[in-house]
Amino acid sequence: MQSSKEVTPDKSSREKDGGTKRLKPLHWDKVTANVDHSTVWDQINDGSFLFDNQLIEKLFGYSSTNNKTQERYKSHSTNSNSISPPQIFILEPRKSQNIAIVLKSLAISRDEILEALLGGQGLSADTLERLIRLAPTQEEAAKIIDFNGDPDNLADAESFLYNILKALPTAFTGLKAMLFRSSYDSEALQLKENLGTLEMACKELRTSGLFRKLLEAILKAGNRMNAGTSRGNAQGFNLNSLSKLSEVKSTDGKTSLLRFIVEQVVQSEGRREATYQKQNPTPGDIDREYLTLGLPVLGELGDELSEVRKAANIEHHSFISVCSTLHAHVTEIRQIMTCCNNGERGGFIKEMKGFLEDCEEELKVVKEEQERIMELVKKTNEYYLAGGAKDSMSNPFQLFVIVKDFVSMVDQACLQLKKKLEKKNVGVETLLSTSPSKNMRLRFPNFDFHFVSNMSEATSSSQSEDDF
Repeated sequence: MQSSKEVTPDKSSREKDGGTKRLKPLHWDKVTANVDHSTVWDQINDGSFLFDNQLIEKLFGYSSTNNKTQERYKSHSTNSNSISPPQIFILEPRKSQNIAIVLKSLAISRDEILEALLGGQGLSADTLERLIRLAPTQEEAAKIIDFNGDPDNLADAESFLYNILKALPTAFTGLKAMLFRSSYDSEALQLKENLGTLEMACKELRTSGLFRKLLEAILKAGNRMNAGTSRGNAQGFNLNSLSKLSEVKSTDGKTSLLRFIVEQVVQSEGRREATYQKQNPTPGDIDREYLTLGLPVLGELGDELSEVRKAANIEHHSFISVCSTLHAHVTEIRQIMTCCNNGERGGFIKEMKGFLEDCEEELKVVKEEQERIMELVKKTNEYYLAGGAKDSMSNPFQLFVIVKDFVSMVDQACLQLKKKLEKKNVGVETLLSTSPSKNMRLRFPNFDFHFVSNMSEATSSSQSEDDF
């Protein structure tokens, strides 16, 4: 059996420029020569086929004038036959290529980047973010700075990093400082707006007459339904129970406890409005007219608690940490200024010094305001979440979420009631029952509030109100 053979180039293809001309490799798995059966390779001999060596060298030789990879590294010399030395890579090739692509995509020259760094201003937030992502590791930066060859032979990415780090060793730290400065105003403004929202939300919860009237109606209805049980005769209830109002259905399943309470409050407000306007409703249609007058009044609940709705969207952890995070960045910039040389970075120092003086004073005031507002939020929780204030302190903003959801429930109930009123030939008796049923507790068998029956807790809550 013939052994497999490797086709070798002839002498003319091997001898060029004093040796074998290197071609691009073809990665394959060679067939093992010693096998116990014949193969197709046994039928191949050296003289059966000849190919054009010059053409293959032209097409696939590393020094070919058509090689696109080598063309990228040629200089712009007027001598077309001269080839520049190969570019020098210090970074991992893929990372070097990615950095070069980002640099090429920036609508700003490298000299302008360096000038902006020296002056401490002049780069957009988007440009700063993209440049920061190009930061080398400490080890990579050390290798680039220690390079002692011809900088003109460095690859694009290495050339950029070499020039910028040689001029400013803390260049990327400075870029981070500039990015923080560009975003500081918006972050500080958002923090101050949130502080104002929280303060107004606490004030709304303190002064909303409609919300207090709804709580009163719920408390009285719950005590009537829970009469004779351990949950009866309550002084107050945990506001977490508000979400259960729509779940408690009447015996016939046609209404809910929430709907019943909303209708009762709407009628009460309608009577007040009729008295205020000195109207005399038609005796046969008095309930309908009271509902018509009262709906717009209760519809103002969302307006009375508009800041509460905004406060419900504030994330507690982010709000608490943002001030300390801003302060930490300021401290970092102070350290950068200490490391920078005034002679090299006078413009940067001047710009950052003025910025730091302004924001340090502002953050001091904001921190004091934040402490005051959080104390106000704490007292509001103690005022409303009697019996559950300790649990609420893990996220004191949950109170605003509870109230926001409840307002949405009331709005929906009012909308349904309004639609029902607009229907023709709908008797008032189908809208609601104006007199409480003697079997109220039986009609709402699933009602299970967590009421505060301890009078001392109510007293404590009242004292908190006085300190509020």
